[in-house]
Amino acid sequence: MSHPSKDLDTLIHPPLGFSLIAALCNLEDVDLRFLADLLEVGDSTLSHTLAAMRDAGLVEVHEESAGRRNRTWVGVTDEGRRAFNRHVEALREIIASGT
Repeated sequence: MSHPSKDLDTLIHPPLGFSLIAALCNLEDVDLRFLADLLEVGDSTLSHTLAAMRDAGLVEVHEESAGRRNRTWVGVTDEGRRAFNRHVEALREIIASGT
């Protein structure tokens, strides 16, 4: 049997990735501006993280016209939710085993 750390997701593990996916698992689709404020990060940092997670199939990003502006919405995918749950379970196993 392999060590539980082998089940940690490298996109979810960094603090921003973890906080981002945790927020999305607990909310419906979220406005990008709200998400940046919630996580206290700049647009470029958030966009970079979201792009990597989108490319991995963990989140979906879509734009919607709102008057003269577009609003960007972010949501977790089913795969993203499963990956987050696996990641949290791996953390629990590491904590429980003390290794």
